[in-house]
Parts: sequence; structure tokens; C-alpha cells
Amino acid sequence: MHAAPRRHPARLIPALIAAAGLLTACGAGADSSKASAPEAKVSVTPAAGTKSAKLGSPISVRADRGKLTSVEVKDDKGGEVTGRLAGDGTSWTSNGKVRPQTTYTVKTKAKSAEGKESAATSVFTTEQADKVNKLTNTPGGGQTVGTGMPISILFDHPVAENKRAEIEKALKVSTQPKVEGSWGWVKDWSGKNRIDWRPKDYWPTGTKVSVKGTLGGIDSGSDGGWFARDYNFGFTVGADHKAVIDVPSHTLTMYENGKNVGTISGSAGSPQDPTRGGVHTVRSKNAAETMDSSTIGHGDEWMLDSKWVTHLTASGTFLHSAPWNKQIGVVNNSHGCFGMTTEDAKKVFDFLSIGSTVEVKGTSNPNRTDVGNGLEVWQETWQQWQQRSALK
Repeated sequence: MHAAPRRHPARLIPALIAAAGLLTACGAGADSSKASAPEAKVSVTPAAGTKSAKLGSPISVRADRGKLTSVEVKDDKGGEVTGRLAGDGTSWTSNGKVRPQTTYTVKTKAKSAEGKESAATSVFTTEQADKVNKLTNTPGGGQTVGTGMPISILFDHPVAENKRAEIEKALKVSTQPKVEGSWGWVKDWSGKNRIDWRPKDYWPTGTKVSVKGTLGGIDSGSDGGWFARDYNFGFTVGADHKAVIDVPSHTLTMYENGKNVGTISGSAGSPQDPTRGGVHTVRSKNAAETMDSSTIGHGDEWMLDSKWVTHLTASGTFLHSAPWNKQIGVVNNSHGCFGMTTEDAKKVFDFLSIGSTVEVKGTSNPNRTDVGNGLEVWQETWQQWQQRSALK
């Protein structure tokens, strides 16, 4: 007789089904929870869709309930806007301020506390400025200049006193090799505001200079307006060519790397119009020019054609040919310039470059030339110059 087959208790089958159902429910619950976890909330200032965002502030991005993993900002010209991510990853701030009438696109990526990733794009446009301030830099980008050349920045419109420190901070000078120097605020001969950077001592020959101004979005004051862009230029310091005028001996001596390479005769200013003393910087040159007496306060006394004109001051102190002068090298009889024969004037013109220095010794003129009357930064001592900085 065969034994009857063993039967499983009926109550165990539902129990197994229930257990399987419990595992399935747990698994679905975990996936559903992750899918429904909240994203990090990312906010951009100025807000998305703004058509005339106010000027004067940086772009800021903030993540709540999570951290930023990527922030990319570009303007409407494709330029990248750099910024700083906070150490905790919850905020990002642009390095500069928003510029006038510019559209910015902000792309962000973030991760929530639960690990959920998200991405968003925000676009806004800034308001138009009532007035835009521009600058003109000297020397121009890519130039090779003399060892006395300052960096000179002339502003189109006034710069308010209380805005100068911020503007000065936005201007950075890098040199190779490293050279000590300082910015100083100057009133240009034209009446406009200017800021110059001069080295403590003359530049070493071969120095590479880079100037960056992150000025875009900075307010220069109610009369000056906003800066609409950044600036970036550089130049190289060339040969060490200098000249020294000795007024009593009627001579100009040229020096290359400190070595005398030639002395020529000329006529400096008369006792009535003595040549300005101290160290001048060559600001410009002109192969041919008409000397007009009215430009230096002598009415219509003369109108003379001259060649090989090297400009020192904005007020009219020049080195130039004076073929009309029959007493060159004998009598100091000019109206403040140093006149030479046409041949010698060309030698000086060719030897000195923009930024070379010309020192005038032995003059009876007691007045120091104002810094803004040309590129006259060497008229002051280093200590005096440093006092011109808004960050002193």
C-alpha cells in the first residue's frame, strides 16, 4: 500500500505570496521616492526675463535645498563672464558688474540634497545707460616705448572723487620682470580726468607690460556715466635712450644705456622765456610742423615751419629745427623750446622714442611742470607720486 503524498499546508501559500508582494512594494517605494524627491531651487539675479535690469550689481546665482555643480554665463557677443563659486557650493557671483544694454544667458546645473540633478537657463537684459564713459590709453597696444613711459588713461567724461578707488582697483598692471609702480590721478592739460601708472624708477629695457581694466558695469559718477566694456592692452619697453639739456652750455647730450653717444649744440629758452626744468617724457613726434606763436601766448608774433619736432609738454616745450635762428649754440634765445639745425634735430628725433626722457639742467625757470601738462610723471618724487593714488 502506497503512502499518501504529503500536502503543503494551504496557509503557507498566501504567506509566500504576501512576502513576495512585500518585497515588490518595498522596491517600488524606493524608486518612487527618488523620482519624486524635490530638485534644488536655483535663483538668478537679475531675474530671468527682465528687460531692463538695473546697473551697478554683479550677477548672482543661488541654490536652495542643494548645491550648484556648474554655472556658465555669456553675454550677447559670446563673451564669457567669469565668477566665483562659494566654498559650500550654494552660490556663485560674477567677478564684474553687469554692463549697460547687454543680454546675458545664465546656464546652471545643480544637485539636490537627495542627489537629484537638474539644469536651467535664465536670460535677462540690462538697462541702457544715460551716458557711457570711455577711455583712451597711452601707449597704444603693441607699441615699443622708451624707459620713462607711464601708462596713461584719459577718460571721456569726469570721474567722481568717490568713484576713483573702485576704478583704480579694477585696473591691474602686470610686468615681466616684476616692476614696482603706482597709479596716480591727474588733471590732463585738456581739463579731463586721467589716471597714470608710473614705475618707481625707469623701466628696465625689454620689460613686457600688460594692463587689464575690468571696468564694464562700473559707475564713474553722475556726470561721467557708466563704463560699458573691459579693456586689455600691452606694450614693450625698448632701448634705454635719454637726453640731457645743459642750458648754460647750449648743449643736448644723448645717452644710450648710460653711455654718451653724442652731443649737439642748440639754443634753449631766453631769460624771458626760460625752458622748463626737470625730467620730461617724450609724448609725441612730428616730422613737420608749423610753429604758431598764438598757441603759447605770444599772439600772432610768428608762424614758422619746422621739421623733426619732438614734443615734451602739452603747453609747447619742443625739441625742433630752427633754421631761422642764426645764433644756435651761442645764445639761448627761444621761447622755451630747444632749437637746433635741421640736421641735428633729425638726429635727436631719430634717437628719442615716445617715452624717452629729456632732462633739462641749469635753467632759470623755477616752476615745476604740472604732471598733466604732457606725460610729466617724473616731475615728482616717488613719495609725491604715491599720494596721488585713491588707495593711498
